Parts: sequence; C-alpha cells; structure tokens
Amino acid sequence: MRLTRRGLGAALLSLPLLPEARAAAPGWRPSRPLRFVVPFPAGGATDVVARVLAEHMSASLGQPVVVENRTGSGGNIGMENVVHSAPDGHTLVMATTGTLTINPYLYSTMSFDPRRSLAPVSMTFTTDHVLIVNRALPVSTAQELVALARSRPGSLSFGSAGSGSSTHMVAELFKLAARLDIQHVPYRGSAPALNDTIAGNVQMMLDQLPSAIGQIQAGAVKVLAITGPRRSRLLPEVPTMAEISLPAAEAASWGAVMVPAGTPEPVIATLNGALLAALGNGTVQERLAAAGADARGSTPEALTAYIASESDKWSRVIREGRITVN
Repeated sequence: MRLTRRGLGAALLSLPLLPEARAAAPGWRPSRPLRFVVPFPAGGATDVVARVLAEHMSASLGQPVVVENRTGSGGNIGMENVVHSAPDGHTLVMATTGTLTINPYLYSTMSFDPRRSLAPVSMTFTTDHVLIVNRALPVSTAQELVALARSRPGSLSFGSAGSGSSTHMVAELFKLAARLDIQHVPYRGSAPALNDTIAGNVQMMLDQLPSAIGQIQAGAVKVLAITGPRRSRLLPEVPTMAEISLPAAEAASWGAVMVPAGTPEPVIATLNGALLAALGNGTVQERLAAAGADARGSTPEALTAYIASESDKWSRVIREGRITVN
C-alpha cells in the first residue's frame, strides 16, 4: 500500500514498541563503553531523553553508555563529531528534527550531509509544540488570534529559541498555514523567549510542550492549540491544529539515534534492539511522559522514510518562508 507524506508520518508515529524479548540481536556486542553524543546543552529535552535511554541501554548491552554534550552551531558541531567517528557501533548521536531535516537547508557551510554521513538506528521520542500567547492579548481561541493577526499585519511578534530552532520553524509553518504576517524575534534559548512572552515583549510562541507546561499550568500564559495529531493527555482541553481548521500546521519535534555511515548492519541491529528494549520499558515511558515526550521506537527503514518526509516538509517551509540564518 502506498502512503502519502502525511500518512507516512502517521504510520511511523503509530508503530508499536517492540517487546523487551526482542532486545538481543546476534552477531555483535560492544567491546568497550559507548559514547552517546547529545549536540545540545545538558538539561534540555533531548539530553534528558538520552540520559534515560543510556541508563537502560547499558544494562542491555553490557557496557556503559556515556552521554557527552557537544554543543554549538544549532547542533552541527556534535553531529560532525559523530560523522567523523569510527563506524564501529561505539559512537551514537541523539539527532533531532533540526539537525537532520532543518539545518541542511539553513546552513550553507555545513561540511556534511546528515542523510549520507549518518545511518539510522531508531526513532526515540516525539513531543508536540503548543501555541501560547501573552495573557493580556485580547484573544481566547486560536481562531481569534488568527483574526487579530490578519487585521494587524506585521504588528504582532513571536519568540523562538533561536533562528532555525524547532520553535522558530514550527511557528513559520503556522504562519504559512494561517497566511499570517507575524514578526520573528529570536532568543538564545527557549527560556528567555518564554519569559518575554509572559512579559508581553512578544505576543506569542510555539514552544515545545516540555518547556511550556509549567507556565501553562501556573496560568502565566494562555494556550490556544497543540501541534500534534491528537490532544495531549497533559492538556486534554486544548484543541489540535486540525481541530482549528489548520491541519497543515501539524508538526512535532522528535529525536532519533544515528551512527556514522558505514556501520555494519549487525551492529545497527544490536543497537536497535537495545533501544527498543529501553523504549518499551514502562519506567522509561513514564519518565518521558512526565517530561511531555512520548517514547517512540522504529525500524531503521521506517526512520529513513520519515527523515525523507520531514526533509521535504521543512525544506518547503524554509523555501516558501525565505528563512535564513546569520
């Protein structure tokens, strides 16, 4: 059966996690500790997921899995470090929406193509974004926000964690879907952008759910919509983009484990089994859910197809939005 791009993404995200009984793949076992590179600072959602998975993978693989944060250039520095590592299964990277499917179309000076220089192992998690606005903004629904923005083109602004970040790109997708003229204000991280949304220095933000949930629950901002395909169990009263008649604005941030290109298939099979075992663990799922993320495993083949689909999506947003980074 052929799948549309939207259907392909839905099919991947609905894949069931494989049981722990399938964790052991024959033919390869690591001979020394594994290095698990996170191309972002410690404490963020990507780092938190990597550390939870590393703990459980260590037990499955019989070797320590050591998380190493290598930051800079929107994640490109950490990714490049892994690209140039030996393809022997002892170096992995927690790649993301941005590093795999956004950065290649934003950075003209990238020295590698992640789709050619890295090999997929498994999807790891997904998390939605939420459309939040300053409490003083005279809107109570997403439809009212769209109407207000259309009546005042160029006068409203949205904050992001930085140019090219997922919070930037998801907002650009929302702008295209709703046909809005809203100004982008980049910050150095999600926290200052969220703080300025609360203060009213920018009117809105499409923040990741794990970052925004505390301020939402505290009533510091109004939440109008969520970008996932279904309502969040953390915010069951908040409608999806499809429910507000903007299905083209549906999006998710996600993570995936990759290894250097040329890594042998038996090695990838063992790593995939260890990841699926961790993601199928109830404690892991609970810890990710508490942070606003969903544990989500896949085959390498399904991940390859999903990366291609997401690359098509975000390259179009970058092209149509005429987005560049300094």
